[in-house]
Amino acid sequence: MTDLLPAVLSALWGALTGALLPRAAFRFTTPQGTPWRTTCEAEHPLSGWLGATPCSRCPRKAAAALPLLTAAICALLALATGPRPELAAWLALAPVATLLAAVDLRVHRLPDPLTLPLTPAVLALLALATWLPDHTGTYHTALYGALALGAGYLALHLLNPSGMGFGDVKLAPALGASLGWYGWPTLMLGTFAAFATGALYGVTLLLTRRATRKSAIPFGPFLLTGTLLGVLAGAYTS
Repeated sequence: MTDLLPAVLSALWGALTGALLPRAAFRFTTPQGTPWRTTCEAEHPLSGWLGATPCSRCPRKAAAALPLLTAAICALLALATGPRPELAAWLALAPVATLLAAVDLRVHRLPDPLTLPLTPAVLALLALATWLPDHTGTYHTALYGALALGAGYLALHLLNPSGMGFGDVKLAPALGASLGWYGWPTLMLGTFAAFATGALYGVTLLLTRRATRKSAIPFGPFLLTGTLLGVLAGAYTS
């Protein structure tokens, strides 16, 4: 039972933090180039960014998807990582990743207020982990991973802007740092998983006639999914 305690506590953390995401998800889900929402659908002014519902004044049942998803992610991270210092970093980042995926799926947009601070946050949290005993990652490969994935995605964006959005480029260094923490094989695995899951999703949409070859597909959720799979594999095998 004690072996499962970190996973149980992590799932509880994920559920509690995930329950506060619906308001931020609502406020961030605006089309590219438009400001964030300041009022709800009933035109009530929105105060704050965290809340179980978009508007505290509107009678609306709290959504369960974000808390359940965040709880599941946190539990998986705890099971793979165990009671090692870097688990605190993964748990802190999981709610942000869930929020980013939710927003990008809805409006094909990765908000700058979430992506731009993410890389320094990842690097700072992992730097703290290196000062604690029993960590299993390597900080210099986290730094190199951030640079490598950021440069690689920037090159893809410059070659094909419609296929790789600049929001994905801004997100890439944080994901490269997370994957690079466990080494280059983990970085390559997570990157491959991102493209593989994105391609699988695109093919599924084509086969079910829900999209065409020219349809835009948000890549952020698959970047995050690939990174999660890579981190889980890296943590479990390290």
